[in-house]
Amino acid sequence: MKPSNRMLKHLLLAGLFGAGAVHAAALPPEFTAQMDKDFPAIEALYQDLHRTPELAFNEHQTAKKLAERVKALGYEVTTGVGGTGIVAILKNGPGLTAMLRTELDALPVQEKTGLPFASTATAKNAAGETVPVMHACGHDVHMAAWYATAKLMAENRKAWSGTLMLVGQPAEEPLTGSAAMLKDGLFKRFPKPDYALSMHDEGTLPAGQVGWRAGHFRASADTITITIHGQGGHGATPHETRDPIVMSARVVMALQTLISRENNPADPVVITVGSIHGGTQANIVPDQVKLLLTVRTFKPEVRQRVLASIVREVEGEAQAAGAPKKPQIDIVPGADSVYNDPELTARAVTAIQGALGTQNVVEMPAKMTSEDFANYGQAGVKAVLLHVGAVEPKKLADARKAGKYPPGTHSPQWAPEFKPTVRSFIMAETAVLLDLLKPGQKK
Repeated sequence: MKPSNRMLKHLLLAGLFGAGAVHAAALPPEFTAQMDKDFPAIEALYQDLHRTPELAFNEHQTAKKLAERVKALGYEVTTGVGGTGIVAILKNGPGLTAMLRTELDALPVQEKTGLPFASTATAKNAAGETVPVMHACGHDVHMAAWYATAKLMAENRKAWSGTLMLVGQPAEEPLTGSAAMLKDGLFKRFPKPDYALSMHDEGTLPAGQVGWRAGHFRASADTITITIHGQGGHGATPHETRDPIVMSARVVMALQTLISRENNPADPVVITVGSIHGGTQANIVPDQVKLLLTVRTFKPEVRQRVLASIVREVEGEAQAAGAPKKPQIDIVPGADSVYNDPELTARAVTAIQGALGTQNVVEMPAKMTSEDFANYGQAGVKAVLLHVGAVEPKKLADARKAGKYPPGTHSPQWAPEFKPTVRSFIMAETAVLLDLLKPGQKK
């Protein structure tokens, strides 16, 4: 039986998840001293990455910068995995294999942070359009911490034993990069890890805190395109038409009823109709309307049922309205739900408590946003995704008092509080890796 989050809290307090979870050991002082010494170089890398963001599968310079740095540390580096991905391996005696992933890509967002190193970059998107580019999701922070952690581990090899596998993953934002790396042999050409770890900056937690949740943590995401066919005509004679705009309005309301009347409230579902296109002017009934949707769920059985119900409702509304033909419904599967292995989560939490203090490691709610880190767990690796607070504590507290939140990830104003955020990243990543790669551990 897999423990619930409530059970996990009791197990953490009781220290019941193995020897690694019994004592929350602090990081050796030489690690923090070295991190402080390296901090100017870490911040310079962050600012450089922030100024020069690149879109999904075009992270050529980003990958080159990271690959060169970890190669200089003694890692065996392979580039071009899954397009622009990086795999860096450091073998350090017998033991288990632990993987640390960072994302490489940025978003098509125009930066409005006012930072002195703000991005002014533009690039061509997949449609050939020129768009602004920004690290609006904090992947630049992730990469800077990933490199800093790689350096600490490489320069303190006496503290651990086993194999450290660093993965620089392209195209997390479109949720396709991890699948591309796996298809290109990530776990066949390279050691299949026993554990996979990743961390993400978080706009709802104060800088300095790490958030965890065992079990389902991030939602699956599927995209649906619905084309409703009608019979067009003059706006003055609607009785001579079959109006697809009215049909689409009924569909939007029916889809929300799937959540309120067919779904168990304990199983979260979000259906968002993000786009409706139909018609050209006020006095014409069009002959078709196109809707674009996303559907987010946690459990596979809920996902399957909701998608089937959407097809049923859309086809039923078209039939009830006398549509001349069935709607076209195209479902493009997206990322699976991120599932944090409960035992690995407990072990990671305990290790991070030792590094940052118990008060700075907090349980957080599951999020309906999606992350293709899920694919590594689906490939049979015990995996955990943790979140790191990135907002200045007083700023976050004042916003909450006012019933608001400061700008979060994907906002053009997203600017993590860098120093406390990246320090928490590095200390947490290092603490978990040292625990997973303790000398003497066996599979």
